[in-house]
Amino acid sequence: MQTLTPTPTRVSFRPLFALPVIVSALGFFVDVYDMLIFSIVRVPSLQSLGLSEDEVSKAGTFIINFQQAGLVVGGFLWGALGDKRGRMSVLFGSIITYSLTNIACGFVQDINTYAFLRFLAGVGLSGEIGAAIVLVSETLPKAIRSYGSAVVAGIGYLGAGAAYFTVEYFNWRTAFWVGGGMGIALLLLRVSVFESGLFSRMKTEHKEVSRGNVLHFFRSWPEAIKYLRCVTVGMPTWFVVGILATFANELGQALGIDEVVKPGRCVMMIYVGMAVGDLLSGPLSHWLKSRLKTITGLLVLGTIMSGIYLFGGIHTASGIYTVCLILGFCTGYIAMFLTMVAELYGTNLRNTATTSVPSVVRGTLIPMTLFFQALKPSLGALVAAGILGVLVYGLSFWSLSRMEETFGKDLDFVE
Repeated sequence: MQTLTPTPTRVSFRPLFALPVIVSALGFFVDVYDMLIFSIVRVPSLQSLGLSEDEVSKAGTFIINFQQAGLVVGGFLWGALGDKRGRMSVLFGSIITYSLTNIACGFVQDINTYAFLRFLAGVGLSGEIGAAIVLVSETLPKAIRSYGSAVVAGIGYLGAGAAYFTVEYFNWRTAFWVGGGMGIALLLLRVSVFESGLFSRMKTEHKEVSRGNVLHFFRSWPEAIKYLRCVTVGMPTWFVVGILATFANELGQALGIDEVVKPGRCVMMIYVGMAVGDLLSGPLSHWLKSRLKTITGLLVLGTIMSGIYLFGGIHTASGIYTVCLILGFCTGYIAMFLTMVAELYGTNLRNTATTSVPSVVRGTLIPMTLFFQALKPSLGALVAAGILGVLVYGLSFWSLSRMEETFGKDLDFVE
């Protein structure tokens, strides 16, 4: 008797062009623009307020730390709200908050107001990417889930290039107004996006389950370690952006480069590289059938390129920009990383985890900058950044080695 071999089901990529994916990608584009705009305009904006070179470094650290603190606060706020009220409530509320605040940043005249507004912007910005990744992950079939996350991040990271060129052709105040204006315009598209079906069904079928409970992550030692491992896996991204790119002018001087290295251009090059890396990491994860192998490979390359940046004997600004482009590609695993976080937690906590984890990751830039600034006077900028890099990448590899593989995991479950 002849047995028939079942024909493999053909995977359709049509859902990748659905409105939730497109709007999430455009939302992340605006989010990246508004989040990085201060790093790009840090030097010219503070100089225009009358600060000296030394004051620019100190005030820039002060302001960016306020922004990162806002990201941490907002991450837990929007994360819990997304699990209690729905993913769409976050996508609306966060974009209104950071868009209006970024418009206000275009009018600042003093450092304290600048820092306060960046704190509010951070609160708003923290809600975007987590809610977008959760919405896309819960909306798309699991066979193409990684592709959807890659599209969102790949398009979103191009917002850094838009921010850089806006500053190049206009002044820094106009750059803030453009970012805020794009956010307000995006609200019109969001009106047509529907809520996640998994979330809606969970509200109906599991009314007794606690939703958006932040304390769940710390109710036991294993749960706390699980959450902290998620955080440390993402830390290299902000080491690259917040230290290697944001302080590239100081690192360039330490390398003996005569030409002034522009931090804004470094940030732009890193995020262009991230866009490519994230677009490719989705298909690579699908091919390897593993989130962990994909992220580990990119982290290994990132470690090597960070070492080349600091101790590879680069002598030109263009050399720094080229390394930043490659470093961006090596850190282009964030969409895959956030998809993995979404897959680790149940529907009643998924948005809280996926929104708060990247916000806490961004918040780790505060101790990173303080550590960097503390070591710099005695050891120099290069060695200080190198020691910090060893700690950051070391923690990431340790965490990855102990994490669960989530490729192909069914998301229809609660904690």
